[in-house]
Amino acid sequence: MVVQEYDDVVLDAFLENQEQLLPEVVAETREEAREFLEECMAVVADSKEEVLEYFEEEGIDTEGATADDIVENDEVFDVGDGRYLIVEA
Repeated sequence: MVVQEYDDVVLDAFLENQEQLLPEVVAETREEAREFLEECMAVVADSKEEVLEYFEEEGIDTEGATADDIVENDEVFDVGDGRYLIVEA
């Protein structure tokens, strides 16, 4: 999995849903969102299966979990086009 550039679709998904992970708004513009995601080294996955693979590679216990279960974590943002943004803040 490669860390990708954060396009406008990814940035907008984060801006709209950031409070699912964070107790307060940390970004109000795309530029602020990009800076925050770069600082967190957020990853864009191309599928639910890549999200599961990422969690496994990071040593996060995924035993018995499906890809559908994993994308329900607060750290995972559904971009809306089949991709997922993973933010470990």
